[in-house]
Order: sequence, then C-alpha cells, then structure tokens
Amino acid sequence: MQGVTELERRCADAWPAVVERPLGQWRLRAAGGFTGRANSALTTGDPGIPVADALVEVIGFATANGIKPAAHVVVGAPAEAGVAAAGWRVDVDHPGGAESLVMTGRLEGFASPKAVDVDISDSPVPGWWELAAQPDPTPAQRHVLTSGDRVGFGAVVRDGRVLAAVRGAVVDDLLHVARLAVRPEARRLGLARRLMAGLAAWGLDQGATTCALQVAEHNEAAIALYGSLGCVEHHRYRYWVSNHA
Repeated sequence: MQGVTELERRCADAWPAVVERPLGQWRLRAAGGFTGRANSALTTGDPGIPVADALVEVIGFATANGIKPAAHVVVGAPAEAGVAAAGWRVDVDHPGGAESLVMTGRLEGFASPKAVDVDISDSPVPGWWELAAQPDPTPAQRHVLTSGDRVGFGAVVRDGRVLAAVRGAVVDDLLHVARLAVRPEARRLGLARRLMAGLAAWGLDQGATTCALQVAEHNEAAIALYGSLGCVEHHRYRYWVSNHA
C-alpha cells in the first residue's frame, strides 16, 4: 500500500491547480475557487520552516491569488497539531464537506470491457461538461479537468445524450477518479458501475494498477458504490481555515 504522502502527491498531480508553488514539501495551490483540492495548501511533508510561518505563506499566497486561505490536512498527520496551534480551525462550512475519505482499490477487481454505450475518450464528448461541471466551463475548470498526460473522459451516452460522466487521470501507476455524476432520472440503473468498469479497463491500458478516489464523508452513496467495487479507506483529510485571515 502506498504511503499517505506519496498517494496525496499523486492525487494532487492528477488534479493540477492553475497556480502552484512549492513550500518545502508543501504545495500551495489556486484555481479560481474551483474545488477545495485545487485551492488549498497540501500540507503533507516538511514545509522547511515552522508550521506557523508556513501558514503565513499560505495566507499570502491565497490573498495574492484571490482565494480563501485554506489548508488540506491529513487527519492524524504531523502537521495537524501545528495547524491547530496556529489558530486555524476545521472548515465545517466547506461546501464540499469538511472531511473526505481517500479510497483505493485494485483496478483488476472491477475492470471489464466497456459496454456499447460507454465512451472513454481523450476529450470530453458533447454534454460531458454539463454533467461533470457546468455547460460553459470556466478557464479554471478547463485547466483542472483537462490538464495531464493521461486523462480520460468517460460518459454513458444514449440517444446522443450523456446520462453519466466521470474523469480519470493516470499518474505513474495510479488512476485518479473524479467527477462521477449520473442524471437524476437515470440513477439506480447501474450506469455508474458500468462507467467505473469501463474507466478501470482504460486505466489498465494506460499502465495503472490501482485507483484512488477522494470522496466527502457525507456522500454515503458514492462510498457504498466504491466499497462494492473493492475500494477501501486509505486515510482521511480535512480542510482547515484561519481564524484571523
């Protein structure tokens, strides 16, 4: 099993922010407010300076890039105590949820040849953006979701309409899965499972062996789906914000 720091690095590489700056082993990220992951400081590893001083840098970077200062902190990691001691708090009002699970699983456990209505391509099909983000995506959304050397855009298409969508990005031997969505009227038809199976097969073809998913703890349906595919919790992280910024 991959270590937490390495897994978080690969997940961050698969979800590239518009602006990134290293701070020791930390990673400062900004992407116009699109997702917490791309607009928070990844605090795994050693920032090279005291945590309190590093958080001052986080605030300055966020302010310069027009986003709310936030830290992505692994639960139980060495940085957690220092972040709390510096007067930061868990962001219980975060729109995506304050705490998320990182789940991992073996692709061979649920990969299967894609069904006739499942499309995995290197660019989004018409209708993908509407379901996975918004019909007219912002430059930040386009950057985060389309950047990368091995990115696949999955969709279930029937009668020319996208009923389910997902994004996959391969970093080293890891398939990062995100933006899985199914139209309300098409739920409970097994489309998400079929789409995941097709994406897993694509990931294997791209050299991946395992997958990682970052899912909010309140998203019980997604956690149940990924669990049924053989994915298990690897670790958790939370978003922290400053009381003084």
